[in-house]
Amino acid sequence: MNEEQAPARAGSENNEGLQRNDFRTVLDLVEPGSRVLDLGCGDGTLLQLLRARKQASGYGVEMDQRLIMECIARGLSVFQGNLDEGLRDFEDQSFDYVILNQTLPAVHRPAYVLDEMLRVGKMGIVSFPNFACWRVRWHLLTRGRMPVDEIIPYEWYDTPNIHHLTVVDFEEFCRKQGVAIRRAFYFRQLSRGHAVTRMLRPNLRAGYALFVIAREP
Repeated sequence: MNEEQAPARAGSENNEGLQRNDFRTVLDLVEPGSRVLDLGCGDGTLLQLLRARKQASGYGVEMDQRLIMECIARGLSVFQGNLDEGLRDFEDQSFDYVILNQTLPAVHRPAYVLDEMLRVGKMGIVSFPNFACWRVRWHLLTRGRMPVDEIIPYEWYDTPNIHHLTVVDFEEFCRKQGVAIRRAFYFRQLSRGHAVTRMLRPNLRAGYALFVIAREP
């Protein structure tokens, strides 16, 4: 099977965040004028890009006070909150897209978080590092230690990640939760190369994966 490159209309522009494959893929997926909720929005870079390039409106949710201040400095609307406690401030189906970008491994209650995502949003966009990537496997095999690289950029004792999942794990998790995977994107690295919609053995070759999800009809 040949790899099929995903469209990246904003990829050639030199703006903050656009060098990242996950950000460019989200930008391509979100329809102009959409209402968006970004969970674990960090410093607000992605949310700001969506507002500027897709005229998206919406909010971010972040727990770190320092990052919240950075979001406010960007003029963004951000709630301080713990995702594991739910999204009670938001009504059912009040957003077109709910985004969980590189945050899933850090939540304590992933099933509850995804359930809340799809309660308040019509579609969910979830991305995460693939811990079954061959680079991780090779490092463990040859060195016997947890790697510290782009996929796992933390020492084992200093990581926010509490769940190490793979592409296959997430696909099985969605099946058990009654969640439909509408589209899938894979990329080897965050900042180089490009996202593809088809990859031979993505559980082995992809450094990162991004899925568009929705409730089963």
